Amino acid sequence: MKFKYLFFDRRDHDLIGIVNSVYDADKMLGYTRKLYYPLFHPLGIKELAESKGLRTAYAIVYLLESMERGAIENRIQALQGLKDEILNTTDGSMPKNTARVLLQIMKELVRAKGNDVLQLQLAHTFRMAAFGKPRVIRRLLKHYHLLEMPEEWNQIAFDDHVHDANTSGRKSPTHLIMDAWIKGIRRLRVIYYHCIEPRFAAELIQAARIMEIDLRIGIEFWARYRDRYISFIWVSRGLPDVEAFLCFLAEPHVVEFMEQGREVLKYQEKYVLRLLESFNGQYLDEMCKDLDIRMQNLSPEEFLKFAAPGLPSVPHLGEYIHSLAVRAMEERIKALSRSFETADKAEQERIKGIVEKMDGFHTKDIISGYLSPLNHPLIPHPFSVSIDRDIPDRLKLDFKELLLKIQKLHHDFRITLKLGNLKPEDVVEILYDANGLVTRIEIINLKDFLIQEKDSVYTVNELQNALNAGSLLKLKRVVRQIILSVGKAEYPDEEDRLQKLVNILHDIDTLKNMYTVRPLKSRIGSDSTGKTHQAYSMGFGIINTLSGKAGKEIRKSRGDRLILPASINVSHRMTSFAVHELSPFIKWIIRALRWLPGVEQMLPVKKREWVFESFFLDMKSRGNIVTLGSFQKEGKNNIRLEIPGKEEGDTSVSWKNLNTKFKNCLKILMGFIPAFLCFLLTKDWWLLAYFGAFIWFGITGFRVILQSVLGGGGINRSSLTKWNDYVSWERLTDALLFTGFSVPLLDYLVKTLILNRGFGINISTSPLILYSVMALVNGIYLSSHNAFRGLPKGMITGNFFRSIISIPVAVLLNTGIGAILSFYNVPAIDTVLQKWAAIISKAASDTVAGLIEGTVDRFYNLDLRKRDISKKFSDLFETYTKLELLFPEKEELKILEKPEKLFNSKNSEVRDLAVMIIINSLDLFYFWMYLPRARMAMLDMVSRLTPEERTIFMQSQTILEEEQHISRLFVEGILGKNFSRPLSFYLTTYRSYLSGIRKINPALSR
Repeated sequence: MKFKYLFFDRRDHDLIGIVNSVYDADKMLGYTRKLYYPLFHPLGIKELAESKGLRTAYAIVYLLESMERGAIENRIQALQGLKDEILNTTDGSMPKNTARVLLQIMKELVRAKGNDVLQLQLAHTFRMAAFGKPRVIRRLLKHYHLLEMPEEWNQIAFDDHVHDANTSGRKSPTHLIMDAWIKGIRRLRVIYYHCIEPRFAAELIQAARIMEIDLRIGIEFWARYRDRYISFIWVSRGLPDVEAFLCFLAEPHVVEFMEQGREVLKYQEKYVLRLLESFNGQYLDEMCKDLDIRMQNLSPEEFLKFAAPGLPSVPHLGEYIHSLAVRAMEERIKALSRSFETADKAEQERIKGIVEKMDGFHTKDIISGYLSPLNHPLIPHPFSVSIDRDIPDRLKLDFKELLLKIQKLHHDFRITLKLGNLKPEDVVEILYDANGLVTRIEIINLKDFLIQEKDSVYTVNELQNALNAGSLLKLKRVVRQIILSVGKAEYPDEEDRLQKLVNILHDIDTLKNMYTVRPLKSRIGSDSTGKTHQAYSMGFGIINTLSGKAGKEIRKSRGDRLILPASINVSHRMTSFAVHELSPFIKWIIRALRWLPGVEQMLPVKKREWVFESFFLDMKSRGNIVTLGSFQKEGKNNIRLEIPGKEEGDTSVSWKNLNTKFKNCLKILMGFIPAFLCFLLTKDWWLLAYFGAFIWFGITGFRVILQSVLGGGGINRSSLTKWNDYVSWERLTDALLFTGFSVPLLDYLVKTLILNRGFGINISTSPLILYSVMALVNGIYLSSHNAFRGLPKGMITGNFFRSIISIPVAVLLNTGIGAILSFYNVPAIDTVLQKWAAIISKAASDTVAGLIEGTVDRFYNLDLRKRDISKKFSDLFETYTKLELLFPEKEELKILEKPEKLFNSKNSEVRDLAVMIIINSLDLFYFWMYLPRARMAMLDMVSRLTPEERTIFMQSQTILEEEQHISRLFVEGILGKNFSRPLSFYLTTYRSYLSGIRKINPALSR
């Protein structure tokens, strides 16, 4: 690539080095496996030991690696680390959506190992996304087919049927939960087949708790009904945490029940292995001949390794055959490429046809063409009713017997009937015979729904609505319609079916009463496995609970996402802060205006949430439920002829991949040129002609710096931070780019052409109108480019009104400058002020902006610091409470007075708790010295603590005086091998920190 130094940054290469070094490292994670490392705050002292990029890379790699490489506890720890590093520390106006994008990019970056160009592009994109610019984040959300979610994270997004790698899926439980969060899913139901292993359940529950996803674990069972098998999903309730669920699974009757399920899985495995053997004998040569490749017979042992840890299934076998076929194609394509160069035109066309067939060969072609039960009639299918002697006892049960056994597992549960190819007449019969045990219907299973007969689904929903309405007339009408349809269906057992339905019709009141207390609810699931050959990936969202941008995106790209013919009616509920939680000023306003109607609606909102109301299907129209994933076309195998001299275009040459410093210089130059030309061509005074643009840019630069310093810490910042540590240079260059174009707009077009020449308005005639119009136009311009950049509506509105507020400031500045010029007897004062009017207006606007936005940034930083410090306070007091429980006879608030006794305790739990207190103190110490507005936030929060809490806080910070012990912890690797910087920081500055916090309450520090 020419001029490669103009593209990408040194930090992009550093990030790739970090990711690849983690990937190539020893399988042991090292210090991140240590007990204490996760207890450090991501913005705390561990920033001095390892970069955020390294910590994020470690976490992502351990989530995405194979099941063999990482243990469950590693993946859970990695997920917790990811949440800390990205989710809880992302800045900007779209922190949740920014975190989703960063996670997605990092996943792609890890997977792109070996593709240097793609890794470089992704590393650069990751760093650009980390700034959190709304326009960039929205572009990347669209690129990765993610819908923008509301930052309140109150959307209704769910999936009631997904699978992980332990069944037929591709992702480990932790990886599945992370991807669900990236999609925006807040409620998830993960389904296992016939049984569940305790370790899988534990991983799922812990991962969901970390990501705050409402999780349900279900087990899918198959049972006999008439001449086939039907499917039920059992979901337990009343098991709130890992311990409760594991205790349930350890109960003897549950263990026995799960063991019977494992027999079914072994029976299924036996079937798949027989299918593999049959494929070797009947279809392998045929497939190889069709694709012009060579393959060895499939190995059962290698296949089982390929499927692990999942359950061997027909889809797994299809994927295994496909992977081997692609490997054989890659070998064959080398010979075909050599032959292509010397072949005649007819032979070249034949080779092209073969390559095209290879590239379009998919897993589903194998499953439908070679692994269909019709192709292997001598092998009994495990889930078709047969007389196979090896069939497990579980599969001999009819559904009524199975439901009775399930009922004994746990007192609180829900059973979902999976529709599959069931007809309405089947559903009525099953619901009646189940005697009310079936309380859910999977009304839409996306895999089935795409090929399902829609009229049957609609009739089932009508039956469901009639049952839930408790209307005997509606229910009778639906059942009678079903009976009439059976007469036209020509079933072999038609007489028996009709007799059964007539009996139900005569006992219709019993059927109705089954659902009087507990309604028959609907479930919607994607049945997603994370495989690329699925049409849509997991997740559904209710459109009106998503963000406004997401709604527009869905309407714009109608073909990419599926909008189901189903609607869930929801209502919007807002919870206001209680009056005692408000500030005294707000309380005073509320009391003063209490007599006004509707004043309660003005209370600050604490929480906004959506509440479910009702569900209905309408097959003739689109509803409000949309798939979160877009339509996935079947991918190609990337098989193509290797023709010498044919080069692909360089996709890395793009504006978005420019070197950051070079791009920032370009932005400044692009803004400076129109500003400089405008002053040069319109001003006759040399100072304005040649230096006007510099003055204009200086005002903007000073405003951004003033805003950043005021927001970050002002004059009371830590001695370890410089003023430029708070300045976002990306923000500064963006401001300079857009301010440059405002010069010809304000100075020439508005001030000179329209106002002066058009209406005769200038400094001499009407300075107030002049500055008012210029401020108004500037406000419109600011709001326009803010909207173009995708900034929040509040900021867009604020920037418009800040220009209005600047009008009196501009008039005051104009008067003051005029008075100074008059004092020095400068001639033609109005003419001078007219030339400087645009700069005066600009200075007034930017002064107001610097003060307002600096104050906004100040409160924003204070909120962030309160969030961070609150977390450490919570950890500190929780740890101290555990210490108090270990010393019941010790006088309260005296435990930390002699910390050396804790360090030397024979009780390992006491020693661990002492280290945890040190960790909290080190993080609070780092906050105080480095983070914007941390000092002010900590002083305020400590002042609000109870006397007992304040005592605990002060004593815990005094523990930092134990130099010898804390230094030994650093050297022994509490923060890993790179301990020199944090150790040096601690030894050189902790006394200054303790001196500062002792000023909070001198009486307590003695």
